[in-house]
Amino acid sequence: MSAINHWLLPEGIEEVLPEQAWRIEQLRRGLLDTYRGWGYQLIMPPMIEFLESLLTGAGNDLDLQTFKLIDQQSGRLLGLRADMTPQAARIDAHSLKREAPTRLCYLGTVLHTRPDGFAGSRSPLQVGAELFGHAGMESDLEIIGLMLETLRLTGIETVHMDLGHVGIFRGLARAAGLDGEAETDLFDVLQRKAIPEIEGLLGDMDLNAAQREGFARLAELHGGREVLDAARERYRDIAPVQEAVDNLAAIGEAVHSRWPELPVNYDLAELRGYAYQTGVVFAAFTPGCGQEVARGGRYDKIGEIFGRARPATGFSADLKTLMALGRTAAASDGAIYAPADGDSGLNDRVRELRSQGERVIQGLPGEAGGAQALGCDRRLELRDGVWEVRNL
Repeated sequence: MSAINHWLLPEGIEEVLPEQAWRIEQLRRGLLDTYRGWGYQLIMPPMIEFLESLLTGAGNDLDLQTFKLIDQQSGRLLGLRADMTPQAARIDAHSLKREAPTRLCYLGTVLHTRPDGFAGSRSPLQVGAELFGHAGMESDLEIIGLMLETLRLTGIETVHMDLGHVGIFRGLARAAGLDGEAETDLFDVLQRKAIPEIEGLLGDMDLNAAQREGFARLAELHGGREVLDAARERYRDIAPVQEAVDNLAAIGEAVHSRWPELPVNYDLAELRGYAYQTGVVFAAFTPGCGQEVARGGRYDKIGEIFGRARPATGFSADLKTLMALGRTAAASDGAIYAPADGDSGLNDRVRELRSQGERVIQGLPGEAGGAQALGCDRRLELRDGVWEVRNL
């Protein structure tokens, strides 16, 4: 029988060691202070909930990513949260019940059954913000601005953004009369932009030539502003699609105006979060990472099951990913060593230094190593009755 390595962790579950943990904590504090400055209130949703609450309106992808277990008290199925967005929607709709726009932010660990994202983590540290109660594009732009500010604060210097609108595909699907299964299958191949698969699937569907062509060309509509003109021309007879393209164009123009240096790519087959997104969707990318580092969009009516169908928009990211990709300064490891001494003057000096924000490590009798082994670059020494800080 092979020996059990008791220090092994499950694949995709990682621990964060002191230096990285402190850098993450510094980022966490800075981000939450920034969100507060924008008017966002911090929430702390529970790690575990009844499964049906966690998955409300979220679709099959989130279901597959959610760890499930039986509640020993109620006998009901519980889920470990894989995304905090539905929880924020529940809090807005059921717990807060405000009429005015509500701005909420959160930061905490989520768990995934399968790796998803940079470095294949199954325990992302999700950070995000949601704005409930406003249906205009101004709230979408506020969320995009907060997402870009988040990336800036975490040291990600080069960003480009994809913009899309799920209303385009949804309008085509409704016009073609697709049932739920056909819509889901087509959505899946469109996400991969697998043209042969798209054409093969469309060939098996009961669609006319124009409808097949409309879906097939959707995967090719990505690029600059010219993509929007092409979509207007191609789908000119489908009013819901025209409305979605116009909304996307208006948001895109505002993005170009506010952030003129930000490269923007329009992708009309961009359908992240399609199961609950209802409008514009966006994703941020940076060189060196093959997938998005932050994403978001509009998801009106997600709170309907909780009693209030409020318009909503938001974004989220994995803080551990942002830290790994960003250029944030490492925390200073300098510290002051205080000898193992019961002198009251020494104790008073230690309290004084700590109150000033200094890191002071008190020595222990008989300890191995010395001040430098503890990471100290200075020490307290008694000179003429006064405890002074001296460099090592």
